[in-house]
Amino acid sequence: MPVVLYVSWLCYTSLGQGNTMLFSSLTTEYSIPVHKYYFPFLFILGMSLWSFVEYVIHRFVFHMNPPASNYYLITLHFLLHGQHHKSPFDRSRLVFPPVPASLVAAFLCCCLLLILPRAVGLSVFAGGLFGYVTYDMTHYYLHYGSPKKGSYLYGLKTYHVKHHFEHQKLGFGITTKFWDRPFRTLIPEETFEKED
Repeated sequence: MPVVLYVSWLCYTSLGQGNTMLFSSLTTEYSIPVHKYYFPFLFILGMSLWSFVEYVIHRFVFHMNPPASNYYLITLHFLLHGQHHKSPFDRSRLVFPPVPASLVAAFLCCCLLLILPRAVGLSVFAGGLFGYVTYDMTHYYLHYGSPKKGSYLYGLKTYHVKHHFEHQKLGFGITTKFWDRPFRTLIPEETFEKED
């Protein structure tokens, strides 16, 4: 969180100088000024992008189906996520380790800085980093917290438990079910018939 706050302040003050232009590397005639008032929207865009990255990583990396003949991919898969499914209540396997998380964050930050002006790219990155922290905290809470019945987090906990124990090929969203809908991986709602 201190990094998110620092980068956010840095971006907001940089955008406040009024010299950040979008598309200026492509054309000066159609470049768009980016003011400090755009920072919240860029931050929310970063959170939304992280939400998508969270879904993609969980579905296609953590739940990959490595070839039976490739020992190294099987081992990597087990270390990345298989162990978590084998022991879902092991406290030491609920959050991504800091070093690999930092490497992924650095890669994503570099990608953003390659395609966007520095202040804009870092604003989106700050939102994404906040989304990641929210994801890690939410995932931990879904395993160990006791959300109030009927709350948003209670629904997410129920959904995540179903992913672990009933539908491992569905329900890849952790902080939201949003991406499960368009990609058709939403866990179906259970319906119970009333008995007379």
